[in-house]
Amino acid sequence: MKRTLTTLLVLTATAGSASAHPGDHAAGLVHGFMHPIGGVDHVLAMVAVGLFATVLGGRALWLVPGSFVAAMLAGGALGMGGMELPFVEAGIALSVVVLGALVALRWKAPLAAAMALTAVFAVFHGFAHGVEMPADASGASYAAGFLVATALLHVAGVALGLGLARIIDSRVLRTGGAVIAAAGLGLLAGWL
Repeated sequence: MKRTLTTLLVLTATAGSASAHPGDHAAGLVHGFMHPIGGVDHVLAMVAVGLFATVLGGRALWLVPGSFVAAMLAGGALGMGGMELPFVEAGIALSVVVLGALVALRWKAPLAAAMALTAVFAVFHGFAHGVEMPADASGASYAAGFLVATALLHVAGVALGLGLARIIDSRVLRTGGAVIAAAGLGLLAGWL
C-alpha cells in the first residue's frame, strides 16, 4: 500500500510538467486535485469511506472505495454536462453523517450494500466537483485530479483505520466515526 501511495503522489506531482500543453490540462488537474481536499465536507466523507472499508475488512478495503470513485466519476460527468441534481449539498452533508455513524457503530454491512450506499453518496460528491470545474479546464484532466485526490483520501482512511485497529483499542475508531457524524450534522445545520 505504501508503494501505491508513493506512486500516486509522484504521478500527481509530475503530471503538469509532463504535459505537452501545460495550459488548461495542468490547471484542470490541479484544480480537480484541490477540490476534494479544499472542502471539509469532502475530506471527512472520503476518509470515512476508508474507515468504513476498514470496519468491513477483506475485499471491502478496495471494493468500497473503488465503488465510490467509479460512481463519483459518473456524478462528475453529470455535473460537467450541465445536468440537474437536487439536494447536492444536503446529500454531501448526509454522507458525512451516515458514513461517520456507520464507522461509529461498526456496522458490518453486506459488501454489496456497502458498495451501493457509498456509490449513492459518491454521485453527490462527483456532481459537486463537476459543476465547479473551471470553464477553461480540461474535463479529463480535472476529473483525473479529483479522482486521484479522492483515492488518496480513501487510502488515508484505510491506513488510519488499519493503524488504529493495530495500535489502539477500536473505541478510538468508533469515536472518530462519531466525531465525523457530528461534523456532518454541523454541515447539515449550516454551522460548518
